[in-house]
Amino acid sequence: MLPTHGRYDYSNITKRPDYAWPGGRRLAVYVALNIEAFSFGAGKGAAIAPPDQAQSHSVFSWRDYGNRVGIWRLFELLDDLGIPAEAQMNTAVYEMAPDIPERLRARGDEILGHGVTNSDEQGHLGEDQERALIESVTATIARHEGAPPVGWMSPWLSNSAVTMDLLQEAGYRYAMDWTMDDQPIWIRTRKGRILAMPYPIEVNDTRGIVWYHYTADEFADLIVDQFDEMLEQSTRQPLVCPISLHPFVTGRPYRIRRLRHALQHILGHPDRVWLTRPREICAHVESLPNGVVPGSR
Repeated sequence: MLPTHGRYDYSNITKRPDYAWPGGRRLAVYVALNIEAFSFGAGKGAAIAPPDQAQSHSVFSWRDYGNRVGIWRLFELLDDLGIPAEAQMNTAVYEMAPDIPERLRARGDEILGHGVTNSDEQGHLGEDQERALIESVTATIARHEGAPPVGWMSPWLSNSAVTMDLLQEAGYRYAMDWTMDDQPIWIRTRKGRILAMPYPIEVNDTRGIVWYHYTADEFADLIVDQFDEMLEQSTRQPLVCPISLHPFVTGRPYRIRRLRHALQHILGHPDRVWLTRPREICAHVESLPNGVVPGSR
């Protein structure tokens, strides 16, 4: 037998019980904004420079563009198109750029737990340290937003052997760290379950543009092709189509111009698409009868 994580069992997506999203729609689409803070001269880089340059001023300032310029251009775009969003946001942003969470709050967008900074991972921490990190981030968001976050994404998706257990025990209802499905599924923890929310590894601008070297046109085409194919597939089962954006990447003017066309294409199917945020997806899944969603028995 191969070693296994024990979090979920194999499930063939074509043989699962059927259900629909609100309004009978079949495809849920959400936009994820990765709003991040970085330490100067320390921590992880972003795969755009050799390792010995990862903490350079040029890499730091390249990413700092996202909070100074890129996110504001993305807000303008989303406002113009009437598209909701969620933000996995490092809590250091509350001090570094407090007008960003203020704008998210005004838009009614969702803020996820996402660590303190993206200069550091969490998967290497001991259990007590990781628990303290999660508790601190949760308390900070609750203090500023008036309620704790519903969802979590670990910085760099880094997990220890007990991350999902600690999140469930801290009251989180879903996490974005496990990316194995186009539907939400329940995964096991030592004291219950937590929902694995679909999150894109490839329809993700840091992976597509920074790592895979796609052009702005190619990334926009990727979004359109992913959406069109999933819309067709969703006649057979409900699906989630997430789009992940980083302001220091897609917030560049020439990339925003191409992104606008892709998002306008998605808006062309209002009767078939549920434009939403992950917390609403989570709530809908929680309302379904036992046995419909994998892992719910």
